[in-house]
Amino acid sequence: MVKIAIVNSSSFGKYFPEHIEKLKKYGEVERFEFPENIDGKTLAEKLKGFSIIIASVKPYFNKEFFEHKDKTILIARHGIGYDNIDIKSATEKKVIVTKVTGTVEREAVAETAIALLMTVIRRIIEASTAVKQGRWRDRAKFMGWEIKGKTVGIIGFGNIGSRVGEILKNGFNVRLLAFDPNLSSEEIRKRGAEPCSLEELLRSSDIISLNASLTKENYHMLSYREFEMMKQNVIIINTARGELIDEKALMEYLNKGRVAGVGMDVVEGEPIDETHPLLKYENVVITPHIAAYTYECLKGMGDKVVEDVEKVMNKQIPNEVVNKEVIDLLLREGTWKI
Repeated sequence: MVKIAIVNSSSFGKYFPEHIEKLKKYGEVERFEFPENIDGKTLAEKLKGFSIIIASVKPYFNKEFFEHKDKTILIARHGIGYDNIDIKSATEKKVIVTKVTGTVEREAVAETAIALLMTVIRRIIEASTAVKQGRWRDRAKFMGWEIKGKTVGIIGFGNIGSRVGEILKNGFNVRLLAFDPNLSSEEIRKRGAEPCSLEELLRSSDIISLNASLTKENYHMLSYREFEMMKQNVIIINTARGELIDEKALMEYLNKGRVAGVGMDVVEGEPIDETHPLLKYENVVITPHIAAYTYECLKGMGDKVVEDVEKVMNKQIPNEVVNKEVIDLLLREGTWKI
């Protein structure tokens, strides 16, 4: 029997309790809620004895965590991003790190990006608030734009970004640009967009959607230099990671009027409270990282995590292993199988 920790993932098992019941067949299951900035050593001590961890977007399982953690078999991300896990350290400790298959979140996150875009570009929240405040006659103040015919630039044209582009191109007849250094120009064209450099995308786009994974290289990829390149009245949507945007630069260009509106499901340093400076802007819509919160998506995410645990308990290699080097190590031991 093993001990399984569910760390900072309030949605896992909440809507689909059968996921928890399946895990209980293998051992003790316990939920933990830690501060997002908990240090690695303390986190390791708190999770002592738990050899399987189901992890959310925070806290960070950093090098210090792995240096002090006792035996861990699996860290299963209840999501597709794994930037809060030190993969190199996990590999050195022979810890398998898995993530949810990208297609599970594809529709939910892409639809959230479109919902945010529609909300911002047509000023839906401002207009709705006016009605609730008895200001129906202010309706002429809430002028917006149409999406049809606009140039949309998508940064990160992978699993989710390509679906955002597909919806906008087929549903709104936009001109679609895409920047993704991990894809060939041929592949980007095959997915329905015009490949271009980041600079060209920034200079040409009326609407920019961020759908890139967070890496050390693209931290604050949109900062002062990039905002200066953008068109007047650009709309920015971010359903990827808050750390992709330099928020001080964003606020400066909101103040200048260069950025007409922003829709964000992610914020750097999330969660944030009501004092966050971006919340003072009426043309900024922020949701609390809810893109994956559909019944269909959470069911699929939970199924994948349970499958990972089941496979590991049976000495089988799960799908979507992030640190594939560990697989070779385990297979050479002769006790694991694909």
